[in-house]
Parts: sequence; structure tokens; C-alpha cells
Amino acid sequence: MKAHDISHEDTWASVVNKLPSDLEQSARQTGALERCRKVPNAVALMRLILAYALSDFSLKDVAAWAAGLGIMEMSGPAFFYRLQSSEKWLQHVLGQLLSEGTGVHLQGLKLRIVDATVITGPAATGTDWRVHAMVNPETGAFESVELTDVKGGESYSRYEIQSGEIVLGDRAYCKAPGIDKIVNQGGHVVARLCPQNIRVCNLKRQKINLLSYEDKVPKMGAIGFNVLIPVPPDKTTKSHKTWDLAKAKAWIPVRVVGARTIKGTVIWVLTTLSPEQISDATVLKLYRLRWQVELLFKRLKSQLHIDALPTRDGPTARSWILARLLAAAIAQKMVQPSIPFFPRNRRLYAQPGVEISHDSLGSSGSRAVHRGLGCNQR
Repeated sequence: MKAHDISHEDTWASVVNKLPSDLEQSARQTGALERCRKVPNAVALMRLILAYALSDFSLKDVAAWAAGLGIMEMSGPAFFYRLQSSEKWLQHVLGQLLSEGTGVHLQGLKLRIVDATVITGPAATGTDWRVHAMVNPETGAFESVELTDVKGGESYSRYEIQSGEIVLGDRAYCKAPGIDKIVNQGGHVVARLCPQNIRVCNLKRQKINLLSYEDKVPKMGAIGFNVLIPVPPDKTTKSHKTWDLAKAKAWIPVRVVGARTIKGTVIWVLTTLSPEQISDATVLKLYRLRWQVELLFKRLKSQLHIDALPTRDGPTARSWILARLLAAAIAQKMVQPSIPFFPRNRRLYAQPGVEISHDSLGSSGSRAVHRGLGCNQR
């Protein structure tokens, strides 16, 4: 979805058809249209917001553009206040669009991928905002999103899932509290494990060091171990002292699967799925599907330039980011889904049955990079 889609009446009509039917009602309930004044309706206000988010125009320029097209008469400062008060509305509409997504299934288990990307404004010295997304690995489209500031860390605890779903995550998500929440919701976890970042215990609840198990990982193939993950007690103070295993509030039975890369480096992937549900080799295949979320963030930044934040922490920063995410959600509904895509000509694991090359995906695989935001393959 691009800025010119907002300008052309025919294309804009197709965009409006993708928006929720209760747009007017939600705008009033969330405070975006408490008083219309010179704003004819919620559709017109949404058009201005998307035009501002998808173009390089200033607030004043967008107001002049709207007046030239006969959409509405509004000054730059008036549009500023409208945009500032539309944050909850944009978040509500975005949530409605994303709630209609569906996922790919594996033996009756639905797959989801979670990850986050950072957004920084002009002259930033660190992270300003963080976008947390849940992605459909079948299409590469995102199905839920949360916008936080730099203090919003990555965790499985942010997501509400349905029973039977499998959630894929990288090393930042392999933490006991988050895994415990997914398990309590009836879901399953597949996540990259860093032995230094999480406690791993044997079935006798004795702490073990996975680094000492690396010699058991074969050069070809994979090996799995049944272990326990202790869930730390709830914090009552800000102390960072090590807690005793006897105080663990829960113990999660998991399986860690070890394999070697083509360079011989050992990697560990944790899962709460049993060997009867999924083999060690398939666990590694599933983790490779996590590449879909990286492609999503690449599209958001290269096609929608969501990282080109015009202001770091101003009163319209959140509304601007939400508007661009909303444009991406609309674009997802205007294009056809594609199949899962893996890194070109990359074979991560040195084992038969797990290597998946780009050519095995067919011609549709290469097009998956370019879909989701409606860009064409070159």
C-alpha cells in the first residue's frame, strides 16, 4: 500500500472496503471524533491519517492536500490534534483487522511466530520504540501487534494464544515465566535456547550445564534430552540475587534438541512438544520457519519505511507508527497469501532430512519476500 493509493478515488474505495464496518462508531467511542466540526466522517479522517503516515508530507501539507481534493477543510494545527487523539482509535481498528487472521497447522496444531523490532527517531542514541508482532508462517502476515517504548521487553507473556497453538521464538523468548504462561494457556513452545540465559535441570531437579552435553551432539543429525525448567518465584523486591531452586513455583517438562551448524557450532532448541507429537528433526525444521518474521520486518522497513520516524517521542509518534502498521494490515488483505519462505541457498543444520534448499520451494517461494505489502518481484 502506497501514498498514491490514498489519492485515487477508485483505489481508496477498495481500501475502505477492507476497513471495519463500525469505523464511525469506534471513532466516536475512542475519542477520535468526539466533535466532528469540519470533519465529515471517520472515513475522511482515516484517509488523512494514512496519507500523512504513507507520504513525506508535513501536517500542513496533508491538510492542504485534503482541501484541494475537497475531502475537508482543516488547518495543520487542527490536524495535529486530531492525529494525537486518534491513537486509541488506530489501535482498535488495527486489532480488528488482525483478529481475522488464520494460521498454518501441523497435525492439528496451529503455528505462530513472535518477535520484535526496534524503531528509532531522528538523532536517537538508542531504542525509542519496540514493535512486538505475532506472524502467520504460512503467509508471512502479522496477526497481532503491540507497540511499546524501550522498556517493553520481548516475552511470550505478551501474547494470548489458543489451546493447541505452537509459538516459535528466538533466544529472547526462551525464559521460564513466558514459557510457563504459554503452557498454562494450553499452547506449546519452540524457541532457540541459550544455555547461559535460562536454568536447565535434569529430571531429579538438579541443575545441569548444557555446554557439557555438547560432546554428545552428533556431527550429522540431532539429539534430544528430556529436562525440566524451573519457574522462578514472583519478585517482591528489586534484588537480582540468585534464587534457590527449592523456591521454584512450577517445573516445566521440556525437551532440548541439539544439532550442529554446517560450521560445527552446537545450537539448542527448546520445545514443550513430546517426541510422540514431533520428532527432533521436525523441531529444527519448525524453528527455521521463524525466518518469516524477519521478512515481515524487512518489508515493513523497506517498503513502508516504518523506521523513518519523523519525531522521536512527540505526541504524534505512536499514532504515526500505528497508522503505518494499519496500512500494512490493509495491504495484507489486498494481496494473495504465499507459501513459507526460507533463506536463499542457506542450509543451517548439518543433517539429512532437515536441510531445505530454496529450489525445493518452487517459484512461489521467491515471491514470498515481495508479498504482504503488495510489491512486485523484480
